[in-house]
Amino acid sequence: MPRNVLVVGSGAREHALIWKLAQSERVERLFAAPGNAGTRDLAENLPISVGDIAGLVDAARAHAIDLVVVGPEAPLAAGLADALRAEGFAVFGPSAEGAQIESSKAWAKELMVAEGVPTARAVTCESLPAALSELEEIPGPVVIKADGLAAGKGVIVCADRDEAVVAVRSMLAEHSLGEAGTRVLVEECLSGPEVSLLAMTDGTTIVPLVPACDYKRAFDGDDGPNTGGMGAYTPTNLVPSDMIDDLVETIIAPVVRGMARRGIEYRGVLYAGLMLTADGPKVIEFNCRFGDPETQVILPVLDADFAELCLATAEGRLGDLAPPRWHPGACVGVVLAAGGYPGTYASGRVIRGLDALPDGGVIFHAGTACRNADTVTAGGRVLTAVARGDDLASARDRAYEVAAAINFDDAFYRRDIAAREIPTN
Repeated sequence: MPRNVLVVGSGAREHALIWKLAQSERVERLFAAPGNAGTRDLAENLPISVGDIAGLVDAARAHAIDLVVVGPEAPLAAGLADALRAEGFAVFGPSAEGAQIESSKAWAKELMVAEGVPTARAVTCESLPAALSELEEIPGPVVIKADGLAAGKGVIVCADRDEAVVAVRSMLAEHSLGEAGTRVLVEECLSGPEVSLLAMTDGTTIVPLVPACDYKRAFDGDDGPNTGGMGAYTPTNLVPSDMIDDLVETIIAPVVRGMARRGIEYRGVLYAGLMLTADGPKVIEFNCRFGDPETQVILPVLDADFAELCLATAEGRLGDLAPPRWHPGACVGVVLAAGGYPGTYASGRVIRGLDALPDGGVIFHAGTACRNADTVTAGGRVLTAVARGDDLASARDRAYEVAAAINFDDAFYRRDIAAREIPTN
């Protein structure tokens, strides 16, 4: 079992990963690179950026790391897992080839079509004239997706052709997203509720996690601009337990098998963003890593040794373990953001209340830093307030009690996380 574990990343997702890994009796030392003000309570923060592949490999060697868990997608796409495996380290996270499932929307779409995975119809365009020509054929709403990683800015849902023309012109002619937007997908717009289904896989065995729902719009009622996620909850009535096996068989397994046939041994998490359409579940996108904020609500209900699961995945022996157990009840997470996010926002605001949380509440840090004796804001999404409960209603109440206990200037958060699935009297 891993004694020394390194988690790469600095957000609330990584704080949650470290929090869960720290519960393993087999883990002796935890390291975060670079971590944040919250991870320092559980791990040693290393001042190494997620893009410094050589520095991360050196750190793994210097600290005799037994397992590396990679949080963000960018270092995976850049080949961090490949570089670490070449030096003999066990890594939870796919190779750069496997990370294409997220780093190239066109590659992912081609794989899904080849493997018969239900997804939206799309055409890949490499020039503005080609994209404009495709738009002539689509009368209604359309989604424009940049092919590459674009820090959450690469997907634009367009209500009509005029909006779509602006989007493709911005990416292909004005190069607003740089290399990420040199190719775009012109995709049909699906409708229906969204669900996130994450599964751990070592390239052969697939272990689904509990489904979750997240909220991407900044304000209540799904109003305002898209963000990196303003909250999440699990479980969801949209995906009853007897539906999970079908989703694995029709969506997750074909992709894992398809990558294996292409010589890609995928070891890590495969995240399917699903739209539950009138024609059945369809894939909106795949991600090559744990979701944020879904991870912050999934891991608290996991009743298993997370370090053991991650190491078995990294070593290709996930099938040797019994399926993980899950705590009963529900979990809700509410993201506290800086005023102005996802636009311009101030940093350096002192955060109060972290040492006086309601019983059972957990705070996962994202955009935080240390300034003398204070913890201060250092990002747009600052914290995730999380709580479990016997049911969704009680988990929601507790999560909002945790959120209300925290204070910093210009803080805001959505007030409707999980409300849509709680009956009203």
